[in-house]
Amino acid sequence: MTSEEKLLKKYLTYLHVERGLSENTRQAYERDLRQLMIYLKQRDTDISLCEGNDLFLFLLKLKENGKAPRTIARCNATLRGFFAFLLDEGQRSDNPSTYLVTPTLNQSLPKVLSELTMDKLLQSGEETDLTLRNLAMLEVLYSSGLRVSELIGLHLADISLDVGYVRCIGKGSKERIVPLGEPAIRDLERYLNGPRGRLCGKQKSDILFLNSHGRSLTRQGVVYILKKWGNDHNLEQTISPHMFRHSFATHLLDHGADLRSVQEMLGHADIATTQIYTHLTRKRLLEVFQKAHPRADNRGKE
Repeated sequence: MTSEEKLLKKYLTYLHVERGLSENTRQAYERDLRQLMIYLKQRDTDISLCEGNDLFLFLLKLKENGKAPRTIARCNATLRGFFAFLLDEGQRSDNPSTYLVTPTLNQSLPKVLSELTMDKLLQSGEETDLTLRNLAMLEVLYSSGLRVSELIGLHLADISLDVGYVRCIGKGSKERIVPLGEPAIRDLERYLNGPRGRLCGKQKSDILFLNSHGRSLTRQGVVYILKKWGNDHNLEQTISPHMFRHSFATHLLDHGADLRSVQEMLGHADIATTQIYTHLTRKRLLEVFQKAHPRADNRGKE
């Protein structure tokens, strides 16, 4: 194993053990750093000797190759974190990433389903074991705002139907408790009182949501289920697990929830991440005002 590989492995271990980053995030960081290592080799240098200009040209090459600003910004953050780690570990006497500039991002607003559309989606139709499982799953997503990774990681012990809450492990291995609404509790009870046992069969599993083979659902499996569910309910748009999370937050704010409470329920470390949903509610308020208020600018609409 080369010295670069050893440093990379040590850094990835640090991200896992000390920073508590998810496997997906660590894999993204590793991909970024491996691309950098290949690029530096082409320039006859390496991570222990490279300079700030090498890193700048690396990011510039990503841009020239058509990488999105968000991807370049993440790669920039990867470089900053990695070289700060090397400096702390005494592997370098300087940090060549200090003066790197992060590209300006055009923040896009999250896609949100209307309350009317959500009501339409949360109808099961034919009551089979799989449709009852899917309905319970969708109700939990909408009632709690869980990420799909948090949903598929739920165990039976993480659900309290008596008290009405779900416990999950989010980013950074942080645990949080989120309330469940009455419809979610009701549909979870229906799922647990029959369909789940039949899906599990003779296997032993404490995973809450199981696939048709009695095993834990995958991220891809949930995405497929939601896409098919949307088609079966005659939705023109394709729905995703994160749209339920966005809708959960936006609908809470629409009905008067405070931002700090929504932040806690979503598991956001920084309230600035949660504030994006306030843009959606402001936009909706403006639309209502322009349509309804007699002093709104409605010229040319008569």
